[in-house]
Amino acid sequence: MKIIDVNGIKIGGGNPLVLIAGPCVIEEESLVLDTAGQIQEIADRVGIPWIFKSSYLKDNRSSVDYYQGPGLEKGLNILRKVKERIGVPVLSDIHDHGQAEPASEVLDVIQIPAYLSMQTSITLAAAKTGKVINVKKGQFLHPQDVEKIVKKIESTGNRRIILT
Repeated sequence: MKIIDVNGIKIGGGNPLVLIAGPCVIEEESLVLDTAGQIQEIADRVGIPWIFKSSYLKDNRSSVDYYQGPGLEKGLNILRKVKERIGVPVLSDIHDHGQAEPASEVLDVIQIPAYLSMQTSITLAAAKTGKVINVKKGQFLHPQDVEKIVKKIESTGNRRIILT
């Protein structure tokens, strides 16, 4: 089994379970920082490695009227603060290929949402950043389809892939 390293946190290969946690979507900066700090305290207490996850854009809302997040620039700035102040790796999802490069300047792990995981332009753009790629496996995907997603990512030379 492959071992993926995210800033010193080892994933796979019999290493301890890694918690990926945080609010679904970024709301207020202070709330995000407080939440990250509280998760860090719990993770320290129970001795579990973790990665902070929150979305700067929830582009899959069922209504145009629902809150979608602060957007790319503001959201990445908040995630950068979590990374710097709390000292934890950060993960967020991208929703189009144009977000891959700016997101890679902050994120330690780029997540591909389940409903976008078959989109070649997104998976290739994310992979080309060289960052760890977390592919959310949709329940609707056959295992052979997931293998094809992995092969797309690996075609760029990036073998730092997590499937969740």
